[in-house]
Amino acid sequence: MFVRIGGAGAGLATASLVVNSRHTIVDHTWVWRADHSNGVGWETNRADYGVVVNGHDVLATGLFVEHFNKYDVQWYGQRGRTIFFQNEKAYDAPNQAAVQNGPLKGYAAYKVGDDVTTHEAWGLGSYCYYNVDPTIVQHHGFAAPNTPGVKFHDLLVISLGGKGQYEAVINDTGAPTSGASTVPSTVVSYP
Repeated sequence: MFVRIGGAGAGLATASLVVNSRHTIVDHTWVWRADHSNGVGWETNRADYGVVVNGHDVLATGLFVEHFNKYDVQWYGQRGRTIFFQNEKAYDAPNQAAVQNGPLKGYAAYKVGDDVTTHEAWGLGSYCYYNVDPTIVQHHGFAAPNTPGVKFHDLLVISLGGKGQYEAVINDTGAPTSGASTVPSTVVSYP
């Protein structure tokens, strides 16, 4: 499946793909808010959320979600699983205030809802390249409730050329990215 907001012309969306059904497989999906071409700009093709999963027992394999104004993925369904997730935060955020999430710096690329008790994901990565304002800081790439049934394996965040930074990988765990060196910060297993 391919979803694109903007790029051929201006387009707006609140949530680009919403999965409400149970027992669903989402396979090889590229969901993105356009970052180049026509009809592109922080407000011109605004799309706050990429993928929202409300259904239970959903499996996502090969999930590519990029450039959304807020959360790229929000997962509220129980017993969800993801195998391979690739993400790039929106290049065109104008400043820190535009991506501020209350007291948190930025929105996580992949957020598991606070009421979820069982979720598992393998092979997830998020990178930032804030070329409009390279001083932007993301608190973390991934956010999830700290509960034994919510597990992550092989996570990474990376700053491309020092254009923005991450303070942690998931929640408050994992080393920050730093400087202009494009070196990933990884977490092998969480919690």
